[in-house]
Amino acid sequence: MMVIDSQVHAYEANTPQRPWNKVPNWPAHVTGDEMVAAMQKVGVDGAIFVSPFGLYGFDASYAVAVQKAHPDRFAIVKPVNPDDPAVADVIADWKKTPGVVAIRIMMAKDSGRSPDHPGFDRILRAAVRHDLPVNFLFWGNLDAGIALIDRHPDARFVIDHLGLMQPNTAPAPADAWAELPKVLDLARRPNLVIKVSGACTLSRQAYPYADIWDPLARVFDAWGFERCLWGTDWTRAFEVVNYEQAVEPFRLTDRLSQSERAMLMGGACAKAYGWAPKVG
Repeated sequence: MMVIDSQVHAYEANTPQRPWNKVPNWPAHVTGDEMVAAMQKVGVDGAIFVSPFGLYGFDASYAVAVQKAHPDRFAIVKPVNPDDPAVADVIADWKKTPGVVAIRIMMAKDSGRSPDHPGFDRILRAAVRHDLPVNFLFWGNLDAGIALIDRHPDARFVIDHLGLMQPNTAPAPADAWAELPKVLDLARRPNLVIKVSGACTLSRQAYPYADIWDPLARVFDAWGFERCLWGTDWTRAFEVVNYEQAVEPFRLTDRLSQSERAMLMGGACAKAYGWAPKVG
């Protein structure tokens, strides 16, 4: 079974040479080499490396460098700026970069951007033109995110993190799954797939997080395993779970058949991004 993590963030230490935009509750560094070592330890073959916006903003140069060093392990995704009038040219250039599989947009509630923001229209038209999937983070702002999705039925969206707000510290709030019905309804739209990433952070129980499986079963039923992409969201999830704890519940649970596990933990991701690691 080929195991692909649909979202990881790697980064260097915070230095004047590569400064962070902010200092989150993450480890002091998780370099590309360290990320590969963590993946090897638990049998993850490859990952979609999403350049960490909180640290590097729209600068994906570190992701490019890591992918160049580990081309068989990582594909890369860059956040793009809706406020950049030349963003379509940025996307055209990004498409030509080795290892690129997608771009990313974010519309959290505090972003100050509405679904009819002209920058989103520019981005999504360019994504369609260059045949790039769009990772979309809109947790805590589901209604606005859905409105943007419905403005662009020709775009291919990858919904980040189950569409649900996820905590950076434990425990998860009691209403962590409250908006799940809206997420299930999203499955009616054929141009979407969904990341089952960071799911362990939504648990209110100790490892191995048994309480995530009933709501996840509803996700799998609505979306189908071929449209569900498992992922850890490491290192954003650092203070809630370690990397092994984000992998093993999915590998060991008896709530998945072997064919379901293979699709969830690799097959659907390879299909969505048109990429698979080359290991072995």
